[in-house]
Amino acid sequence: MRPTRAYGRWALALILAASGCRVVASTPPSAAAPTGGRTVPGGERPCPPRPEVEEAAPQAGPSRHFREVRGVWVVRTQMESPDRVEAMVKQVADAGFNTIMVQVRGRADAFYDSRWEPRGEQLADAPVDFDPLALVIREAHARGLAVHAWVNTHLVWGGPTPPMSADHMVNARPDWLAVPKELGRDLYGMDPFDPRYVAALRRYADEHTESVEGIFSSPSNPGVQERVYDVWMDLVERYDLDGIHFDYVRYPSRNFDYSRGALDRFRTWVAPRLPSDSLDALDAAFKSDPYAFVDALPDAWDEFRRAQITQLVERGYYGVKARRPDVLVSAAVFPDADDAYRNRFQDWRAWLRRGFLDVVVPMAYTTDDALFRKQVGAARALAGSRERVWAGIGAWANTFDGTLSKIDIARHQDVGGLVLFSYDWAVTDGAPAGGIPYLERVGRARFGAR
Repeated sequence: MRPTRAYGRWALALILAASGCRVVASTPPSAAAPTGGRTVPGGERPCPPRPEVEEAAPQAGPSRHFREVRGVWVVRTQMESPDRVEAMVKQVADAGFNTIMVQVRGRADAFYDSRWEPRGEQLADAPVDFDPLALVIREAHARGLAVHAWVNTHLVWGGPTPPMSADHMVNARPDWLAVPKELGRDLYGMDPFDPRYVAALRRYADEHTESVEGIFSSPSNPGVQERVYDVWMDLVERYDLDGIHFDYVRYPSRNFDYSRGALDRFRTWVAPRLPSDSLDALDAAFKSDPYAFVDALPDAWDEFRRAQITQLVERGYYGVKARRPDVLVSAAVFPDADDAYRNRFQDWRAWLRRGFLDVVVPMAYTTDDALFRKQVGAARALAGSRERVWAGIGAWANTFDGTLSKIDIARHQDVGGLVLFSYDWAVTDGAPAGGIPYLERVGRARFGAR
């Protein structure tokens, strides 16, 4: 994004901010004209929804907010057919769980009837009228279970092959993708629509699986921010959800995002904060080195990146509440708040403090009981009340007894609930004992299931 265009957008944002709110679009643009260019400064509140948004929103059903949330994350691979969805909901309910966190956006794709993104490739053989999320909600609510839409925010692709759909973000908007530091200088002058651009990002992700899960979108890109917001609002407006769950709402690491757009936007963002002589010197260096500003101003560069994530969470929270005040907004976060802050630019302490989340779910995926106790206890202390923390338990990493121990610790720490990762592991690799499924064993041992 050129600085001149970014200046215009910030000016527009400031004008709208003066009114104290942000007008939210309720009608999506055509696929040929993706949104982009609307940003929301930190602290802004969305304007109240227009009447048609309120009329379109589903009516709230009976309360499914529980004293103890007993949740399970369900990966999109369990959403490929009506039979699998129905079996999943029944097994979760029979085991004594009461909340399903179902992945509806895995890699910038949709496992629901999306107005914005292509249908998940895993649904290629499913009936065209099959809406996985709608079926989960129908089956779960009939059993008294809550359903939260689990949305992967910035992780948009992974694996050795590119997306099949021409409308997928990776194919349609490669200029919206995040770039690692090692590639930033080389890709700065390359057209993102040159096939070599995405190929370089895919190759980097394949060669660095220990530090990055795949291809990420650029958190500072206005089009990305608008797309994510539109996805969140689309879900809340059209489905009778009990919650919306933000995942991958962060940078993959400190090593991102060195895309041209991000570097240019940082220059625009930081320029008003600099003395004129310093700005002139950096501008001169910037002509030959796109890293001139970020290398010279590392603290401001970190602040800029952190602000991109926080402003999106803030905007999303108030957008949800303007439409459905009863819908819980939660986020899966790195359990060490300092690490999340420094290395992922995920400032979840501030999100809790400033009221941008209802619930934080620290992914305390450890086998160590003492560490689990420390991480969950720290989150509980930061949250200030038990309802605002659910403990994320990595069942796949623990023995069966280790999982039960983590449940006991979470209860002793007086948090509002727990979420097991994941249903998919439990029904595949989770070893049954005497023919009893893993989740049922957990339910019998800790939830009083029969």
